[in-house]
Amino acid sequence: MLGFPVAAASSSDFAGVLKSTLDDAVPAAGTVNGDAVVAAAEKYLGVPYRFGGTNPESGLDCSGFVQRAYADLGIKLPRVAKDQAKEGTAVPSLAEAKPGDLLAFNSPVSHIGIYVGDNKMIVAPHTGDHVKVQTVYGKPTAIRRIIPSSAPVAYSAAVRPAALNSAIPYAGLFQAAAAKHGISPTLLAAVAKVESGYNPKAVSQAGARGLMQIMPSTAAGLGIDPLDPAQAIDGAARILAGNLKSFDSLPLALAAYNAGSGAVRKYNGIPPYAETQAYVPKVQAAMAELATRGFS
Repeated sequence: MLGFPVAAASSSDFAGVLKSTLDDAVPAAGTVNGDAVVAAAEKYLGVPYRFGGTNPESGLDCSGFVQRAYADLGIKLPRVAKDQAKEGTAVPSLAEAKPGDLLAFNSPVSHIGIYVGDNKMIVAPHTGDHVKVQTVYGKPTAIRRIIPSSAPVAYSAAVRPAALNSAIPYAGLFQAAAAKHGISPTLLAAVAKVESGYNPKAVSQAGARGLMQIMPSTAAGLGIDPLDPAQAIDGAARILAGNLKSFDSLPLALAAYNAGSGAVRKYNGIPPYAETQAYVPKVQAAMAELATRGFS
C-alpha cells in the first residue's frame, strides 16, 4: 500500500498489462468449481459495457462478459445470451442457485449474468455502465448450472504446472476478517500475497509495513500494529470494505488501496501510475489463482 505514485504510464500501457495478466491467470489442469467461475468473473469488474463487446480492453456486453469469464477456465459457451441460457442444466429457483450459475432475464432472453451468492450477481448491465456486482433485481427467466455439483468440469489442457495445493498462510485470519467486514477472504489473501508475499515483517522502501503493507500514518488512524498479522488483516479489511463501498468497483477499490482514495477521485479512475496500473490486475490474477485452490 504505497499511498503515492512511483511513475506514470499511459492507458495503452495498462491495457497491455491487463491483457498479459489475464492471459497468465488462465488456470492449469485441474477442476473448475463455482468459486473459480466467480473469481474468473471478478477479474472483469470495472470493465466498461460495450454493446457487442467481447474484448475486455475495449468493453464487454452481458453475454460477451459471461462467455469470456467461462472461456478463461477453458469452458466454451455460445456467444449470445439466449443460447447461453440453454447450456448446462436447469436450476429450479434462485433459492437453489449456487455461485457460478448463469442467471438469464426476459423472454426471449436478452440479458444474462453470473450468480455470486447472497442474491447478488456479476453482470455487464448496459451502455454507460460497467461490469459490476448488483442485486438480482427480478425473477430470472432461466437459471443454468454449467458446472455440475457432483462432477466438476476439467480445465482445458495447459502447459502450466498443476495448481498449487499448499495451505494459504493466515487463512483463518483472512476468513474471520472478511466475514466481520463483509468482503471476500480471497480478496484479502490476494492483497497480502501481492503486497508482501505473506511476510508479516516486510517493510517497503516507502515505509509501508507488515503483511498488508500499511503505512504507519494509516495504521495509527486505524489504531492497529501493522506488524501484527491479525491486526494488519483486520485493518486492511476495513480499508478495502470502505473502498468497495465508496467506489462500487473492485479495480478502483484496489487502486485506492495502492495509491490512495484521493488519487482515484482525482483521476476519476485508476491513476496513471505504473505501480498502481500493474498492481490492480496482479491482485485480480492472484484472486483467480487462490480460487483454483478452493480458498474462499
